[in-house]
Order: sequence, then structure tokens, then C-alpha cells
Amino acid sequence: MRNIVVVDAPSNLGLRPPTPGTVPGCHKLAGALRENGIVRRLGAFEGGVVVPPRYDRGNWQEGDGVFHAAALARYTVRLADRVRRHVEAGDFTLVLGGDCSIQLGAALALRRLGRYGLASVDASPDFRHPGNSDRIGAAGGEELALATGRGQADLTDLEGRRPYLRDEDVRVLGTRDAFLEEAEVVELRALKVPVATVSQLREWGPGDVGAATVLSLETTALDGFWTHLDADVLDPTVMPAVDSPDPDGLLPDELTALLRPLVRSPRCAGLTVTIYDPDLDPDGTAGALLTDIVVAALSET
Repeated sequence: MRNIVVVDAPSNLGLRPPTPGTVPGCHKLAGALRENGIVRRLGAFEGGVVVPPRYDRGNWQEGDGVFHAAALARYTVRLADRVRRHVEAGDFTLVLGGDCSIQLGAALALRRLGRYGLASVDASPDFRHPGNSDRIGAAGGEELALATGRGQADLTDLEGRRPYLRDEDVRVLGTRDAFLEEAEVVELRALKVPVATVSQLREWGPGDVGAATVLSLETTALDGFWTHLDADVLDPTVMPAVDSPDPDGLLPDELTALLRPLVRSPRCAGLTVTIYDPDLDPDGTAGALLTDIVVAALSET
């Protein structure tokens, strides 16, 4: 078994303010999972913290592109430096966010090393870009589009490595059925990117879908793959502490079964965990549940 190294990436730069004058609380995710003993329970090693820039949108207005773009670019490079170090050492890197824009750091790190795929477990595909939306701004809802080269060059072409991910190397799992007709999902399917909705996961079996996804990513064309987890893939009855608690999501046992074959594959380089907001979880039950799921997925027993 590889060493598991935990890296904190507490960036909230990719989300809109929950209310005027406030900042998203997902930057507290790593601290909450640590309080629930995730490092000890996994027998993991410390990878430290990649401290993000300050949340400050300044004079940004709708139509200005992605807010915090310069700060996001700097942070992505710094996070990529840390992730690359552990991937090269043969560690399994568990990156605790933060919002989904931290996935860009992992994608850039892997792009430096070769050609890698992505299994994205998320309620929505985060594939919003200027070609399918007129509401561009929050990188946390756009990171898959940015990683596949869609959007402004100061985020899509860092180090001249655009795209960080090829379309054919992406798998999207856990999308809400209600989003099937939205532009992002329609475009992904037109691109022949596999998208498995909640109802399809239930029909086919989450564990079987996870295993089939691993088989599709364990190809000689790829040097490996990464798994990305957005806590909002869970149903809000068990995970209300997210910025978009849409109904009809996965239940804990279903998510664990889906994740287990993905993160236990020797070709999986790491996992990002994102979006859980402790500010929306006053008694801590949702954070404890998310910790349990990640530990159960990664543990040998």
C-alpha cells in the first residue's frame, strides 16, 4: 500500500459570496476533517498546507471573466508544485479543499508529468464556459471546462500546457438527473465524455460503475488518473452543508461504493475533497459523515 499524504488546500477563491460582505466557508473543510481524525484514521503522513491568497473580488463585475483569476493562477501553480512532489514520490495524495477550483492544481501537476485522466464525482459537471454560458465568474463551477482548455488563457494555458486534461480522458459520475438537459451536460455528451447520473449509478450499481470507470482509465494511453470529490454529490438530507444542496443525490453507502474502486486503484494518483462548508454544519454531523466516507473508501479493511 502506498503512503497516503494529506495536503491542505483551503482555497475558497472559486466561489461566489454566500451573502454580500461574507466569504464562502469551505476554506474550513480541511480543519473540520482533521478534527474528525482523518490523518490518524488513515495512518497518513503530513503534506502541509498550501496557503491561498486572500478572498477579495475587488471591483469585479459580471462580464469581467473569472474573478480572482490572477490569484487562482498563482495558487494553481503553487498547489501543483506540492502535488507533483508527492506523485513523483509514489504517494497517494489526499488534497483537502477548499472549493473545486483546487482541482486545477492537481490537473496541472499531472500534466507536467504526462497524460492523466480524471474521475469527477460531482452533482454538476462544472463545465460552464463562455461557449455554453453567459454567467462566467466562479472557477469552482468551471474548473472542468478550464482544465480541458475552455475559457480564458490566464487559467487554461498555465506554463503553456493547455489542456491539462483531454476530453476523452474525463469521466463524470453522480450528476443529478435534473441536470440532464442543461447545456453543460448536453455538451459533454456531444463530446462523448461519459456522464453517469444518480439514477444510472443506482441502476448499474455504484461499485460496478466505479470498477468499470477504473478499467476505462487503466489504459496504456494514460500514465494514471485522479479522482475528484465534491461533497454536493451527496443528498442534502445527509449533506446540507454545501453551497448548492440540490435534491436527489447519492446516499453515503452509494458514494462509498463508487469511490472505493477508484481511489484503491494503483493507477489513481490522488483525491481532492471539496465544497463541504463547516459554517453550514453547526453540529458537525455532515463533516463527520464526509470524513467517514473518505476513510472507508481509502481504508484496506
